[in-house]
Formats: sequence, structure tokens, C-alpha cells
Amino acid sequence: MATYLTPALAWRRLREGNERFVNGESSHPNQDASRRSSLVENQHPFAVIFGCSDSRLAAEIIFDLGLGDAFVVRTAGQVIDDAVLGSLEYSISVLGVPLIVVLGHDSCGAVTATKSAVDTGEMPVGFMRDLVERITPSVLTSLRNNQHEINEMVVEHTKQTSQRLVDSSRVISDAVDEGRAAVIGLKYSLVEGRAKLVSGIGEL
Repeated sequence: MATYLTPALAWRRLREGNERFVNGESSHPNQDASRRSSLVENQHPFAVIFGCSDSRLAAEIIFDLGLGDAFVVRTAGQVIDDAVLGSLEYSISVLGVPLIVVLGHDSCGAVTATKSAVDTGEMPVGFMRDLVERITPSVLTSLRNNQHEINEMVVEHTKQTSQRLVDSSRVISDAVDEGRAAVIGLKYSLVEGRAKLVSGIGEL
């Protein structure tokens, strides 16, 4: 059965799932054989979660979701590239997902590496340099705002990434303008397991 939710209802469903996870009461929905069979021909996820690749940040687990519930895109430091934008646009325009979640987390290694590069002037080698270059504007903004803690930089990067999605993609910005979708930024606490709202673009 298709799930057509408003952005606000999609966010509520994620909040409720995360609360179950925090309280150790996960229900592990939509993970049985009948659910698997029902999804063979199509999918109707109610949210797209664009998060960091960190192994401690498994989206379906921390929001207590199952098969077919979330369209998930992950890169180190939730860094945007063309493939990410294409994946998110697919979720909006083809799957009709009403909510894009940008999911950052405390103690992020990619943000920590970027802060180190900014502090020392020494860039990492290989393609890690590309990650650092894309996160650098968020770190510099934090430093200008006298925010020197990694977790403060994670929040800034989550906010900037959310805004960059809307600025970079006509598909996403049109969906937000028309009220079909919203973009929210969440910061996940590794200790508590709670995903906290730090930014929102669109009607919630």
C-alpha cells in the first residue's frame, strides 16, 4: 500500500520511531516476509534520509524503520555530489517522498578531519581531500561565529548542507515551494541515540 504523507506527518513518524529506539522499545516494523513480498513490484518510502556513512548511524535502526520505509543515501560527512543530488531528486520526483532528512552526528570524523586541515593547513591525500574541501565552508563559518567545538561544527554543516540541497536542485526547491516536500536537518547524539531537529526548510 502506498504511503502518502505530508512532510509534517513524515517527520512525526520519524520522531516516534526514534523515541522508541532511544527508550529501548524498538518494534522493528515491516521486516517480515510478507512485507518483503509486498515490495517486489514497487516502493513508497515516506522519507529520504541523507546521512553520514558512519557505522553508528544506521538510519533504519535509529528511526525504527523497516523495508520500504526510507530511501537512504549516505556519504562520509553527508557531503553532496552529483550522485547524491541525482538520488535525492529521484526520491522526490519519481517516488514522491515528502521529506528529506539531512542527518549529521556528533564526533563526526569527516568534520574533525576538516577542522584539523583548517587548523594546520595540511590537506589529506587522495579523494579524502575532496570531502574536506566540501566541508571546509561549514567549519570556517563556525569559526567565524566563535564556535570551536566539533559538535557545533556538525550542526553548522548540517544546516549548510540542507540549504545547499535546496539551492543546488530545482527539483527539490520546486517541491519545497509547492509544499510537496520539506528539508530538515537533524543532529544525532551517539550517547543518547536521539536525533534532534536543528534546521527546517519548508512547511512542517
